[in-house]
Amino acid sequence: MRKTALINGKVYVERGDFREAIYAEDGVIKFVGSNEAVKAMAGPGAELIDAQGKTVIPGINDAHLHFLFVGIGLSQVNTMGCKSMDELIQRCRDWIEKYPQLCKNGLFSMGYNEDLFTEGEKRSPNRYDLDKISTDIPVILARACGHIGVCNSKTLEMLNVKPGPLPGGGFPVFDDKGEPTGVFNEAVYYLKGVMPTYTAKDYEEMFMLANQHALECGVTSVQSNDLNQIVGKREDLQTAITNVYASGKAKVRYRHQICYYEPSVFEEDCRSGAFWQIAGSANNPRITTGPLKLFGDGSLGGRTATIRGGYKDDPGNMGVPNITPEKMLAFAKVADKYGVQLCTHVIGDQAIEDCIKAYEAVLHYGEKDINPLRHVLMHCQITDREMMDTIRKDDLIPCYQPIFLDYDMHIVESRCGKDLCSTSYAFGTADKLGIHQSFGTDSPVEDLDPFPGLYCAVTRLDKKGWPEGGWNPQECIDVYTAVDAYTVGSAYQEFAENTKGRIKPGYLCDLAVLDTDIFTCDPVAIKDIKCDMTIIDGDVVFERK
Repeated sequence: MRKTALINGKVYVERGDFREAIYAEDGVIKFVGSNEAVKAMAGPGAELIDAQGKTVIPGINDAHLHFLFVGIGLSQVNTMGCKSMDELIQRCRDWIEKYPQLCKNGLFSMGYNEDLFTEGEKRSPNRYDLDKISTDIPVILARACGHIGVCNSKTLEMLNVKPGPLPGGGFPVFDDKGEPTGVFNEAVYYLKGVMPTYTAKDYEEMFMLANQHALECGVTSVQSNDLNQIVGKREDLQTAITNVYASGKAKVRYRHQICYYEPSVFEEDCRSGAFWQIAGSANNPRITTGPLKLFGDGSLGGRTATIRGGYKDDPGNMGVPNITPEKMLAFAKVADKYGVQLCTHVIGDQAIEDCIKAYEAVLHYGEKDINPLRHVLMHCQITDREMMDTIRKDDLIPCYQPIFLDYDMHIVESRCGKDLCSTSYAFGTADKLGIHQSFGTDSPVEDLDPFPGLYCAVTRLDKKGWPEGGWNPQECIDVYTAVDAYTVGSAYQEFAENTKGRIKPGYLCDLAVLDTDIFTCDPVAIKDIKCDMTIIDGDVVFERK
C-alpha cells in the first residue's frame, strides 16, 4: 500500500472549511483533518509532504483546451503579444534564422492578434506582409482565435486557390481585383495542408511539452479537443496519445473531446464501438473517451461568431456558421441514441440559440434528469437573460473561458452593442441561477495557466487593471465560486464530481499547492499566483525550485 501524508497546509475543503492535513492511500484521499490526526493515521512508511503553511486546492481541471496544440505551440515561434506588424514579421524572420531545420518545410504559428497592435497599422496581415518573412517556404499564421489564417504567396502558389467555399468549410478572401489576399476565414486546417504532417513520435514529444507546462500550472486534468480536422493524420495523433499514457510518461489526466464531420460516420463508429475505443489500449484510468465535439460558429475577434443582430461595427456581417441546424440536429439524435455527450463550440447568440434548439430536441423532458448526458455549450459568450434562463431550465452546462475577458471586454460592445454585452460572459448570473458552470482556457488560444482566468472571473478586470470597478461587475463571482468552477465544476462536466475536484475522503489525491493564499490575497494578485507543487495520485509530479 502506498501511503501519502500532506501536513502543515491550509487545505481547502469547501466554502469556509479549511483543514491542516491530508492522508491518502494508493492515490485516494482517506482523511482530511489535523496534522496530529493525519500523522497518527499515516504511521511509519508514509511519504510525508510538508506544505509549509501554503494554501492547497484541488488540482485544476481545464474543461476545454487543445492540449497537443499547446505542445506544438511550445515548439514553434511565439507570435502572441506582438505589438505591431513589424514585430510580428521580425519574430518570424528571427525564428527562421535561428532554427532553419525546423522551418525548412515551412513556418506555422498561432497567436497574433491585430487588435493588440499599438504601433503602425492596426490590421490583420495579408500575403504581402508575410512575403516579408519569406517567399521561399510556406508561411502560415493563425490568429489567436484559431478561426482566421493568413499565408504568404508561396503557400497560395502551392494551393492554387479559387473563390468559393472550401472542402470542410471556410473560404479564401479575394480583393476587389479578384486577387487572393492570403486571408482564409474558418479554414486554418486547409492552409496547414501544405505543411508536412508530424509523425507519431513528433506528437509524443509535443504532448510531453504540454504535459510539463500543465504540471507547472497546477493543472492535473484536461478535457481536450485534439482529434479534429486541423491535425494531418488522426491515426498518428491517436497512437501518440495512447503511447505516452501506456508508457507512464504522461501524468495529467486526459479526456478526449472528439470531432466528427458527418453524422453517418459518427453513427457507424458508435454502432461498431469504435468511438468508445478512441482512448486506445493504454489501460490507464488517466485517459478516457469523452464527448463528441462540434463547431457551431467562429470567433468574436475575427467577426465569424454568429450574432443574431449582426455586427454593430460591420453592418451586414452575421458571422460564419460552421454547421447547419439540420446537421447539428442529426448529430444530436445519434448522440442521444448511443448515449454520447455533446460539446459544441458556440460563441455568438445565434449559434447558442441554434445549439440549444438541437439539444432541446433530444432532452428528456418529464424525467428526473432532463439532461442525463450533460450536453455542453462551449464558450457560451454572447447571451441575454432569457437565454440564461433557458440554459437553467434545460440544465445545460456552459463551459466558460474567463481569461477571454482580458481581450474581449475591449471589443464586445463595439461588436454587439451595450445592452447585449451587459448580459454576456454571465458567470455571476449562472451562479445565481444555480447553473453548473465549468472553466477552461481554450489553450493555446490563451495560455493554460488558470490564475489569470480566475482573476478575470473574480474582478472583471483585464491584466492591466482596466476598467476601474470591473467590466459589468454585476457578473463578478467570488473566489470560492471561481475555484469551484475550475475544479469540481469541470469535474461535473466529465461525470467525475464524486471523484475529482474536492479534497475529501473518496476523492483522488490530485492537488495544487500555491505560493499565495488565493482566498485572502488582494484579488488583483490572483493573476500572478504560481503553483509551487503539483500532486497527482498522491505523488509529487512537479515542485518549483
